[in-house]
Amino acid sequence: MATLVAIGYADQTTAEAARQTVQGLEADLIIEADQVAAISRDEEGKYHVTTTHGGASSGGGAAWGGFWGLLFGMLFFVPFAGLALGAGFGALFGHLGKKGIDEAFQQQVRDHLQPGTSALFMIIEKATPDKAIAALEQYGGTVIKTSLSDEDTAKLLDALTPEPAAAPA
Repeated sequence: MATLVAIGYADQTTAEAARQTVQGLEADLIIEADQVAAISRDEEGKYHVTTTHGGASSGGGAAWGGFWGLLFGMLFFVPFAGLALGAGFGALFGHLGKKGIDEAFQQQVRDHLQPGTSALFMIIEKATPDKAIAALEQYGGTVIKTSLSDEDTAKLLDALTPEPAAAPA
């Protein structure tokens, strides 16, 4: 079972600093940098997203970019141009949007991310969320987390797994 964690911060810059810390602690946290995104909302209310697009073995940065784009679009009702959409995400988010991501979690995240604030998002599969959260205690913040069922986790991993390349004819 995977856990979706959001940590909300009272300013626009802390989530990005925390994202960089997670990226540096990947081996210790047993988390991949692509499973982490920072979002900030400036004083005018505009959203800014930072993700790491590397060659993660679980599907690569482009697939995670699609995941984050759809998640943030679902949470904040805004499209995020520049985040690639991977195959299979439409069906995944049709499912997750209806029953997979707890509505209370969604509302808490929306309530927190007001103009002038930021949040760090992580999908944690292989480590306990408490280990990742403890590594970020230096930044403070409000922790909001929800679990994804085994079925939802499997669908997420399936959507993030790239299709094998077709053999040349």
